[in-house]
Amino acid sequence: MQPGPPARSGGTAALGWILTIGLDVAAPIITYNQLRDHGWSEFSAMLVSGAWPVLDTAISVAWRRKVDEFAIITLVFVAITATVSLIGAHSARALLIKDSGVTGLFGALCLATLLAPRPLMFYFSRKFATDGTPESTAWWNGLWQYEGFRRTMTVMTTVWGVTYLAEAGLRIALAYALPTDTMVIISPIMIYAVLGMLGAWTAFYGKRSKAEGERRAAAAAEAQTQAQAA
Repeated sequence: MQPGPPARSGGTAALGWILTIGLDVAAPIITYNQLRDHGWSEFSAMLVSGAWPVLDTAISVAWRRKVDEFAIITLVFVAITATVSLIGAHSARALLIKDSGVTGLFGALCLATLLAPRPLMFYFSRKFATDGTPESTAWWNGLWQYEGFRRTMTVMTTVWGVTYLAEAGLRIALAYALPTDTMVIISPIMIYAVLGMLGAWTAFYGKRSKAEGERRAAAAAEAQTQAQAA
């Protein structure tokens, strides 16, 4: 039976989430948009906005004495976006296609990590399930010994990868099939809709997998008790 998580530090968890959301999500978006509004090129704005996840990584190293994988993944995503922004022309349609290329590459990254010792969603999920303390991190890492947990992380990573590859392919096709003005509206809606659906499915699947694991553990314990009583 999988052990329950250790008691979480509310203050530590809150501070960790403030840093993550502020430095890995909000600050890069705000910085990028502000620089673009002031005439910076797409590539230059992307490089500067990528400094915030670097700062988050530095804080994580100084605070927890270890590198946070979530920040590293954010840096990889920034690097992918910056690389894609250098490719090809800079027309409105080309920018839409390059945006799709970023999500497609992220999907490919998800699938590629299935060949790694632990898939990408293991690290994403750990960011949500723990408060970053050594105790909670060790608890999460220890769950990897359970076959059901490994299967859950693998399925989640596979679904995210396949979904983002499909989403990228669909947006690229629509960029050619629909007027650019229409796609400028549809593209961000698709991005957030897919992210929202994946988030909702991940939460549902994670809870269902946990409940199924607990049910199997209880059944096994009951069977063992009956065998001992016989």
